[in-house]
Amino acid sequence: MHDQPLDLIGTPAFVPGRQRAQLTIADRHGRQRRVVLETEHLIEAPNWSPDGQWLVFNSEGALFKVRADGSSAPERLDTGAHADANNDHVLSPDGRTVYFSTNDCRLLAVPFEGGVPRRVSSEALVETGFHYYLHGVSPDDALLAYVGLRAAADGVGYEYGLYTVPTQGGEDRALLLPGVPVDGPEYSPDGAWIYFNGEIGARPPGHSQLFRMRPDGQGVEQLTHDERVNWFPHLSPDGRWMLYLSYPPGTLGHPANREVILRIAPAEGGPATDLVHLLGGQGTINVNGWAPDSEWFAYVAYPAVAD
Repeated sequence: MHDQPLDLIGTPAFVPGRQRAQLTIADRHGRQRRVVLETEHLIEAPNWSPDGQWLVFNSEGALFKVRADGSSAPERLDTGAHADANNDHVLSPDGRTVYFSTNDCRLLAVPFEGGVPRRVSSEALVETGFHYYLHGVSPDDALLAYVGLRAAADGVGYEYGLYTVPTQGGEDRALLLPGVPVDGPEYSPDGAWIYFNGEIGARPPGHSQLFRMRPDGQGVEQLTHDERVNWFPHLSPDGRWMLYLSYPPGTLGHPANREVILRIAPAEGGPATDLVHLLGGQGTINVNGWAPDSEWFAYVAYPAVAD
């Protein structure tokens, strides 16, 4: 494990000696955990590369990769002039491309080995104030699934929707415009479903649950029905398991620094098992961090440091 790598950029996000970020891997049975990287910088949202060798995460606008076994210091990915990546990024099924959202609400693609990013999002839409937040890529690498936010008709706030756009750029397609917040759209490994979280049918504001729908936006099914607030369903590569982030009842949105639980359930829904209790939330598993063998997953915890 490499502690406080020198090639992370900027000043530490946490007060020295008060809080840390721990990039961690755990097995799906909840028996084993290993901290791969610990730092006072804010790191978020690990992806696991399809070849099993790397974890990709973001920190302070940049993207980094680190060996999944913790045997190397992080390496910054070359994204050209762009240093505004947020915690919405996914890897293509062949591992050759990193797709990512930027803080100015665009979607870009860059080779895993680095290079000049290619624009995927519609510049005309962005200029209208439309926001792109990336979460999924189809198994054939043809489409990206994302959350789209557009200004509400009354001029107050935003309207949420789930959309797709071709990975090579092209026409954006609205799949679901529910009139309530939705997030985290992600394809199942067989491409038969898009999983997401949202407040569909929720009585108390913020009571997000987990859902899935067909790739054309039809056949919406609710998968969780409990008092907790559930976010970011991630399917294991073998299609059997759904890992997700569970907040205490009454949580609004997906804030950071909360006592949360990582839970696992069958992909079709059903009884969930608690795997990890941690201080986390925003940044912990915003994107899919399953290992290709479906036995391990990656996440980030943000523990307070005892005096």
